[in-house]
Amino acid sequence: MQELRVSIVQTNIVWENKQENLRLLRDKLQTLHGTTEIVVLPEMFSTGFSMNSRKLAEPISGETIQTLKNWAGEFQFAIAGSFICSEQGSYYNRAFFITPEGEEYYYDKRHLFRMGQEAEHFSSGDSKLIISYREWNICLLVCYDLRFPVWSRNVNNEYDLLIYVASWPQARRLVWDTLLRARALENMCYVCGVNRTGTDGNNHLYNGGSIVYSAKGEILTSVPDGKEAIATVSLNLKSLQQFRDKFPVWKDADTFRI
Repeated sequence: MQELRVSIVQTNIVWENKQENLRLLRDKLQTLHGTTEIVVLPEMFSTGFSMNSRKLAEPISGETIQTLKNWAGEFQFAIAGSFICSEQGSYYNRAFFITPEGEEYYYDKRHLFRMGQEAEHFSSGDSKLIISYREWNICLLVCYDLRFPVWSRNVNNEYDLLIYVASWPQARRLVWDTLLRARALENMCYVCGVNRTGTDGNNHLYNGGSIVYSAKGEILTSVPDGKEAIATVSLNLKSLQQFRDKFPVWKDADTFRI
């Protein structure tokens, strides 16, 4: 599949209220049936960026993932985002990619937000995830990971689309805007960043900035600041490959190990 339609969902999140967030989200997602292949949600879309992991965590067999699996099948698109996950006595800020075919992929956020004491309530991941989906290779990362380009480095064009799901406060929006475009340019890939709106339970304000960039750093689509809205864009794999062939910066990249 050369064309891949991606929808970015910029939404407010009701603080620590899974049932209400799932109810509100269903109304939004059902409008996308037949119009897109991938829907991207913000970080911790069902609770907000809460450190109340003991109370809010659930396994991948829990209500949140089971609901997403049902929606992916019903609406016939893949869904990406993150949620608070429990596994073998530990808690993770776990990103997911759920397909309509029933495939499930998970990535545990590697870089935990020090200033928000995230590491005191969650365990970090240690494995990068590259998803093969409909002839595209997709890398899925979470929020604070954006500040660490070594972790996201696109070695030998191992992925075509880089997705960041986030709860990124308005106070640091310049960083979000700047680094998303930088990740597209340095990795020669499409970059999709999805952030929330509204105010959380800690009185942090979020004004969105959800956007999709081309490998040349061009804005392909975006959602207006502060608005709850959805934007959809069609990405072309052939044009990306042609750009990489014409301007093969990736061949001169440094080799390294993490």
